[in-house]
Amino acid sequence: MSELSAALPSEEHHEGGFRPMVEAIDAELASGHGAPRGGPHYGDLIEQVRTLMDRARLLSPDDELALEAIGVLEKLNDKLDAAVVTEWSAPAWTRHDLPGRGNITLPPFVIDTADRDGVHARITFRTFHLGGNNAAHGGHVSLGFDDMMGMAAAMYTGSVTRTASLTVDYRSVTPLNTELRLHAWAERQDGRKVYLRATLHDGDRLCAEAHGLFIVLKPGQQ
Repeated sequence: MSELSAALPSEEHHEGGFRPMVEAIDAELASGHGAPRGGPHYGDLIEQVRTLMDRARLLSPDDELALEAIGVLEKLNDKLDAAVVTEWSAPAWTRHDLPGRGNITLPPFVIDTADRDGVHARITFRTFHLGGNNAAHGGHVSLGFDDMMGMAAAMYTGSVTRTASLTVDYRSVTPLNTELRLHAWAERQDGRKVYLRATLHDGDRLCAEAHGLFIVLKPGQQ
């Protein structure tokens, strides 16, 4: 069994429904395979998918273009189906070299610092994340907070956590296609309860802030 295979979850070890990320990433690096999981072109592929999502958000095709695009996408989906792997083996969660860890479900972000004192990141809401009037949808803002606060909780506790509650206060418009600053940190821990805060800024302007409660999971707890 390879080091990477040994680090992946088994039926007995699923770490609360989450993958043991650190162990798997370390095993990937130690394996000496050279190219990271997903290969050297994975980031470019994800960027093209993000661009497709941006186009689709504002697309209004005529019948000819719609039918042509459907045909192209059907063929592409059939081809990509051969490369689909399990959740545990997908590269997105190990690709810390890519925006948003290569996960297209997340607004792309770049981590500047991440330690027990908190997480500082730069995040960009793209055209796909449009809510209205050239502003990011509040749900996507909440998603960005949730992921970064989860990371801050993990850094603070050294444990796997799940979100118990998350409250977002929207203070001003969150612009699209603009690099914003997101800061998330743990304020305190009470037993398994971890209380967190986060802010989102466009320059000096506060776009939104959040506070949440995350719960440290017991071994094997989902």
